[in-house]
Amino acid sequence: MIDRAAMEHILDNPVWHALTGPHSSLAIGSGQARHYPRDMAPFSAIEHAGDDAYVDLAVRLPANNEARLFRPAREPVPAGWRELDSFWMLQMIAERIDGDDPMPALAPALGEADVQDMLDLVAISRPGPFGPRTRALGTYLGIRDHGHLVAMAGVRMRLHGFDELSAICVHPDARDRGHAARLTRQLMRAALSEGRRPFLHVRPDNTDALSLYQRLGFKTRREILVTWRKPTSDAT
Repeated sequence: MIDRAAMEHILDNPVWHALTGPHSSLAIGSGQARHYPRDMAPFSAIEHAGDDAYVDLAVRLPANNEARLFRPAREPVPAGWRELDSFWMLQMIAERIDGDDPMPALAPALGEADVQDMLDLVAISRPGPFGPRTRALGTYLGIRDHGHLVAMAGVRMRLHGFDELSAICVHPDARDRGHAARLTRQLMRAALSEGRRPFLHVRPDNTDALSLYQRLGFKTRREILVTWRKPTSDAT
């Protein structure tokens, strides 16, 4: 018998391995499905594609919510479900930090008192999903200018041996100052120094971000599909 789990890389199913690994204390669900609390991250996971997994997925899916899944391939939509959206993202990983690294002064970690400023920055810069409790998933760093939060980046999913960098964003009025590179380098340095490899997800058409990550040493590992699926009984 072929052991499918042994054939897969942990990053092929990152949400599952985060929620059954370092983030297991946050996980909602059982059997072959898990969910993040929706005020932390809007993601769900199944261990393997199959009808049984989708039965488990529906049990603890918050009412009137879709399951946002990271999947290694396009898979059939099971009976009783509908697909609302799907799109490919590049999954990038770094083994080292490339380019000049002047080791600037460290940006401070953001805390509970900074959450509203973080949400305001996300609303204007739109880096991707970020909720009121996302900060609790990992270390988030920030740069302020005259008291205003103008840039941030942090660690969202954590897997054994890997940190996912996320919410890398800069206020439109503070771009082209190196803030995103500075924060990303600091997070990369922290992960690598502790024996973990930083990775991230970016849309292929986000050419500015893609160029930055490539300069810093990230290389595309694979494409990964993000699919939004919802039980038809809850569809509107």
